[in-house]
Amino acid sequence: MRIAYVCADPGVPVFGTKGCSIHVQEVIRAFVRQGHDVVLFAQRLGGGPAADLAGVQVWTLPSLASADTQAREKDALAANDRMLALLDREGPFDLVYERYSLWSHAGMTYASTHGIAGLLEVNAPLIEEQATHRVLIDRQGAQTVADHVFASASALIAVSDDVARYLVDTAVPAEKVHVVPNGVDPERFTPAVRPASPAPAGVFTVGFVGTLKPWHGLPDLIEGFALLRRADPTARLLIVGQGPEQDALEADLARRGLRDAAEFTGAVDPVDVPAYIASMDVAVAPYPKMDTCYFSPLKVFEYMASGRAVVGSRNGQLATLIEDGEDGLIYEPGDTAGLAVALIQLNRNSTLRYRLGENARRKILRHHTWEATADRIVHLGRSAQPILEEAA
Repeated sequence: MRIAYVCADPGVPVFGTKGCSIHVQEVIRAFVRQGHDVVLFAQRLGGGPAADLAGVQVWTLPSLASADTQAREKDALAANDRMLALLDREGPFDLVYERYSLWSHAGMTYASTHGIAGLLEVNAPLIEEQATHRVLIDRQGAQTVADHVFASASALIAVSDDVARYLVDTAVPAEKVHVVPNGVDPERFTPAVRPASPAPAGVFTVGFVGTLKPWHGLPDLIEGFALLRRADPTARLLIVGQGPEQDALEADLARRGLRDAAEFTGAVDPVDVPAYIASMDVAVAPYPKMDTCYFSPLKVFEYMASGRAVVGSRNGQLATLIEDGEDGLIYEPGDTAGLAVALIQLNRNSTLRYRLGENARRKILRHHTWEATADRIVHLGRSAQPILEEAA
């Protein structure tokens, strides 16, 4: 098929290193491996493509106004006309795949006016997130865009059950909503990868990968690690990534006398992430207590594919992805003592550690590869009934 991939969200640098960026790259990569012709339409690149994506045709929009929030919202809405012109010029397409963003409707508008399948990927309730964590001036305008794209899409792809429930609660027909979680490339994330930051022999390493932001629960990880150190004074903490919480995290470690026990790598190129996960004995997803947890945590799929023993809080998708005691260990969100108990157990029991890691990788190979994700998307694209709409 000839697929138009539309990502008009300025917060998603499609060739960057953020989790959302990796999701874009991996879905496109899987489409290409399956022989589809993909044309990418994006608001922000964030760098150049990896070598295996260099053949993908890419079209970008001008940068949005940055100083004034209201002007930026209006500019983002006006960008739909430019995106539609690009789609019209570069078409025809067999399928439009659009990542939902606050102000973009061009992909679904193009699909519905041309009578082709349009799939809308929804990763979070963006209006609520923007209003709560950032600034949203024209909430009604954002809602109008959401109503339009949800109605115009042939099918909506939710990355988690919580996102699917949000869509149904906003009056999207349940039969239009399909849960397709994140995936992973098991050829890149494998136990055979050589570690990038190996510990000295006999040193137990607890690790985390991701942006250092409040909703990742890293203060809980540090508390759990501090309790582990009482049982094993040689244990090491490996934090892979960067973000606004780093200074506070380092200060917390220093207050506990543990700063020298932790390594912060800073930003890491995606190609190097497997080697850092390979440097960990246990990989942690310490999400704190939340009212809702919409994430489909990319890091956990990567941990599991790498054959690591995973410890995660019982939050959102983790509660069903990880089977406690079978392919990982689960603790209650915010229960740092429970997190420490899991870490100490895995430190003392290497047989359990290896068994959990092997079972985790086996689960990923069966159910959660990017190839499987692309198969599901393409199947939906072929079977979805286009929503016909007259051109304006």
